[in-house]
Amino acid sequence: MRLSTVPWAGPEWDDPDLTRLARQLRDAHRAVAPLPKETRQRLIRHLLAITDLAKRDAELADRRLEAFLADFQEAPDVR
Repeated sequence: MRLSTVPWAGPEWDDPDLTRLARQLRDAHRAVAPLPKETRQRLIRHLLAITDLAKRDAELADRRLEAFLADFQEAPDVR
């Protein structure tokens, strides 16, 4: 089997809603990364659950991520 030398250019489909959701999830993971270990682990579990949900129901995952981000921005213990 010969592998192609052409670099991968991303998916052949374009879904702006899924792309936005993926970017928001990536940004949320980056925001959580510098937090203390225990807090970070708890929040990452939530983000992983939202990521898994996005595979089955992107609209519900989007709503859950919005709620997560709202709580994250308001919580004094995560800054």
